[in-house]
Amino acid sequence: MKVEIWSDVMCPFCYIGKRRFENALKNFEYADEVKIKWRSFQLNPDMETDPNANINEYLAKAKGWSLEQAQQMNQRVTDMAADEGLEYNMDQAVVANSYDAHRLAQFSKDRGKADEMEEALFNAYFTDGKNIADHQTLIGLAKDIGIDPTEAQSILESDKYANAVDHDIQLAQNINITGVPFFLFDQKFGVSGARETEVFLKALKQSWNAQLQEKPRE
Repeated sequence: MKVEIWSDVMCPFCYIGKRRFENALKNFEYADEVKIKWRSFQLNPDMETDPNANINEYLAKAKGWSLEQAQQMNQRVTDMAADEGLEYNMDQAVVANSYDAHRLAQFSKDRGKADEMEEALFNAYFTDGKNIADHQTLIGLAKDIGIDPTEAQSILESDKYANAVDHDIQLAQNINITGVPFFLFDQKFGVSGARETEVFLKALKQSWNAQLQEKPRE
């Protein structure tokens, strides 16, 4: 069974959704038979990287909110993350375009390190306050999960894997995905958002049962 996950590195609900989905997998009898495919998505493709910008001020301006509203929203997602064992330090988050991070994540798939890279990128952005648009930061993350830093640098200094990122984004548009995280189970059942663990577990079971019903009888 295949589960495709569209997400953006700088989406706070995507990290929460990842953890809740993982918790569902722990309670799914056939977890070893589930293949996960991470897909790229950009919530704000035109975002300009600015390490000196405050994420609360940026969010307030982008959404047309007051600064207080932006701070309250970030506190809410921080509390949600804490419930899943995740530490968010939103005041340290760097305003950064995620495109190159997505290219590195696509490369990581070819090295069998897709999940490790997604986890490293989320942690770098939300917990450690790192600039996920900075190439040296990305190279360091690649090295930390066992990817040759020289290879990672070569990818980042080129336009390689841009087509893969663009393909995922176009695919999302084709099937009317407008927000992330979005989980697609065997191209049949979709779950949108960082839903509760029980919702993901139900989707896993439903997809598994549908797959069994489709298999021809001997």
